[in-house]
Amino acid sequence: MIPRYQRILYWILIGSILLMLLTLIYGCERKRSRILAMRDESRIAAPTDLPSEQVSVAQANDADASILLNDVSMPLPADPSLRIRVILDRMFSDFALPASTHPLPSGPAVTDVFLVALPLVNPGRDSNDPDASRRDSPYGQVHMPNAQLAVVNLTKTFVDAHPSGIETEDLTLRAIVATIHANLPDVEEVRFTVDGQLRETLSGHADLTRPYAVIDPIHSLHVLSPSGNPM
Repeated sequence: MIPRYQRILYWILIGSILLMLLTLIYGCERKRSRILAMRDESRIAAPTDLPSEQVSVAQANDADASILLNDVSMPLPADPSLRIRVILDRMFSDFALPASTHPLPSGPAVTDVFLVALPLVNPGRDSNDPDASRRDSPYGQVHMPNAQLAVVNLTKTFVDAHPSGIETEDLTLRAIVATIHANLPDVEEVRFTVDGQLRETLSGHADLTRPYAVIDPIHSLHVLSPSGNPM
């Protein structure tokens, strides 16, 4: 028969082993959670043989609500829509860095950028009517030759995770518009969609239902009113 003290010692050893096992599992789970929280989910650029080009990328600063343009060198495709999407990807990757002055969630933010010629032509209009282009514009604007509308399609994941607040939302939109304007000077208006659908606000404040006129996005973001004048 096993002595009583040996049985007690046996169960103490078994209990200690189980306690150590639970502690190890708990520690591993905490470490895994910290690693996942610190992981940068920004897109990793694929290897490319394209030559590097000098482009302008907006840098937003929450401290003074300012926008600066930084010149960076990066390889870019020839298609204008793909070029501006790659540039915006770089901008949002910078915003997701730990030292960012305008911290935003990491991960894909823009899926597509569509460029459309302005004015938006009514198929049934009279091409000889000098006022037709003004009436075809939703706000009665007269556009410069080669004018374009940029439609930026944001991801719902990014929008849902975007910090809420008037200034931070305004800065994000200003940074997008400023980057587009600096690299595509023919773009006169910018519209936003979220996963291909219209959305009322970015994160509760910035209006996404109206086009943004590219007038001076560095200092102010002009929303076109129904009368066609910047608000």
